[in-house]
Amino acid sequence: MLHSLSYRIQKLHYVPQWCVLLIDILLCSIAYVLCLMIGSGIFTYKIPNEPFPVWERYGIVMLVQLLSFRIFHTYAGIIRYSSFQDIIKVFCCVLFTCVVLYACNFCCYIFDTQPVFLNTAILIYFFVAFVLMLSLRIGVKTLFERISLNTTHHEKVLIYGSHSAGAAIAKMLRSSEESKYVPVGFIIDSSDPKINYLQGMKTYLLNEDLFRLMSLNNIKSVIVSPKKLHDINPSTDLQIFLRHNVRILTTPAFVKWEEPDNMEQSAARKLIGNIEDIKVEDLLGRPTINIDTENVSQIVRGKVVLVTGAAGSIGSELVRQILLYQPNLVILLDQAESPLHDFTEELREKYPKSQCLPIIADVRVKERIDAIFSEFTPQIVLHAAAYKHVPLMEDFPCEAVLANVLGTKNVIDAAVRNKAERFLMISTDKAVNPTNVMGASKRIAELYCQSLFRKLHEEGKSNIIVSTTRFGNVLGSNGSVIPHFKKQIAAGGPVTVTHPEITRFFMTIPEACTLVLEAAALTHGGEIFIFDMGQPVKIADLAQNMIRLAGLQPGKDIEIVYTGLRPGEKLYEELLNREELTTMTTNEKIKIAKVQESQFDTINEQVNSLIALAHTGKYYPTVAAMKEIVPEYISKNSIFEKLDK
Repeated sequence: MLHSLSYRIQKLHYVPQWCVLLIDILLCSIAYVLCLMIGSGIFTYKIPNEPFPVWERYGIVMLVQLLSFRIFHTYAGIIRYSSFQDIIKVFCCVLFTCVVLYACNFCCYIFDTQPVFLNTAILIYFFVAFVLMLSLRIGVKTLFERISLNTTHHEKVLIYGSHSAGAAIAKMLRSSEESKYVPVGFIIDSSDPKINYLQGMKTYLLNEDLFRLMSLNNIKSVIVSPKKLHDINPSTDLQIFLRHNVRILTTPAFVKWEEPDNMEQSAARKLIGNIEDIKVEDLLGRPTINIDTENVSQIVRGKVVLVTGAAGSIGSELVRQILLYQPNLVILLDQAESPLHDFTEELREKYPKSQCLPIIADVRVKERIDAIFSEFTPQIVLHAAAYKHVPLMEDFPCEAVLANVLGTKNVIDAAVRNKAERFLMISTDKAVNPTNVMGASKRIAELYCQSLFRKLHEEGKSNIIVSTTRFGNVLGSNGSVIPHFKKQIAAGGPVTVTHPEITRFFMTIPEACTLVLEAAALTHGGEIFIFDMGQPVKIADLAQNMIRLAGLQPGKDIEIVYTGLRPGEKLYEELLNREELTTMTTNEKIKIAKVQESQFDTINEQVNSLIALAHTGKYYPTVAAMKEIVPEYISKNSIFEKLDK
């Protein structure tokens, strides 16, 4: 019966404004009566020859109070959602009434007549009326919050973060019927202010005792505020929740957390509707990278930009970011028809005023690339087209050479002939001390680009600026480990990991592309830029975290199976060759690798011979030629180990 009553109260429709107004008038009437009772009991002084009887004075008070209600619209809000702003309105409303009554008395004094009210009685009325209307709003709000907390279709949560963002989230959750979460407290750590209660809810220290308390009270989830997520290191500071199988939720970031009471209802609903489970990408992410947008704008605005591999993970994000800097034209070059079509439709919808031209072409076809450069003469070239999957390229080394070496050669040669201003190649950390065909092919492409720039620069034949960027795995890219693990978890497992100790560097796609554009602006030519990838992540830990984020337990609900290293795969990726050094740039996230220099004539001859071998389709001679060009290329777990000297 009690639960049924609670449910009915919770489902009550909002009280009409006229009804709220009547209730407030009733409370003010009670305040007036109490004022008279208190006044007659405490003060023996009476107004002699009172110009107005009690009921007429009551009418004057109510008329002034009605005017005040109209001015401040205290009845316009929903009582159960009363906020601090509503309390301020009530305070000002009653204060205005009392000021008017004092003004009436002052006029009486001026005209030497008896005052209408006792000044002390007006003061008593102010306090009593304000307290009654405040008590109504707090009482109704508290009642509905308690009832909401006890209903079965709401999930109890704790808010991690007691600053403005956490407080705003709690406030909106408590005041919204659309939310399925009810906050019951805040979690604080050493970086938070030491407070015991916030918004009437208790704060708890983040320690082992907290999780015993959560278990006793059936609290299975926490919401991490955007500010807290920004202030901590998610990859380490949220592990304690994962270890205790606590569901981690987060919200979109809003700019004006400091003014939650002023947040529009639409914004609040959007926030509540977008509370979702934290993603593994959020755990691996790092604080937002700040770049010099003016530098990027100077090299892109009003220019013709060509992006190869434009429909891929990196290429498509590069295009999205480039469009923010108002280029004259962006050429989207890719050989994959369907992905390029889908991406073009996305751009037409999101950037209807931007000039984007999709072109189906293969970078391996020299004549096609030359024709495109001759027709459009791009000034900025971002070369992201490549074959990237290590095991597959180990099976097809000739295709890796044709795509990654010949493709790069065709594009940069065309850029030089058509007087492009900048050429930037997207490389990989696998080009450092390569152990596989894919990494070696990218290293050869790096050598060709660097040596060509050096030759052109020394001979003064071209002003083109050529540079290369290296970074590790990007989160969520096509064919990467995270989408693969998600599919395996959705299928019930097992999750396959090649080796219990294997580690990789990770970076988000937007973060990587932001740094690519910054590097393109920083370059003077010939550099290999490497990015701060943070700390390497153990893939086994990544798999366990993804299983826990799915609400499951590793080894119990989902098994992790170790399958052994794949062909060409190594345990630890490197960003720098052992013989390489780095120098700093103006961006602390970007460094320049000092690499061994090579002569263009030698590299060009070797590359031409390698491409000719690749066209024959003969695997072993092709890989042997690659090892001649890149002596540090030592195969691992591969059939090509026999070629190593």
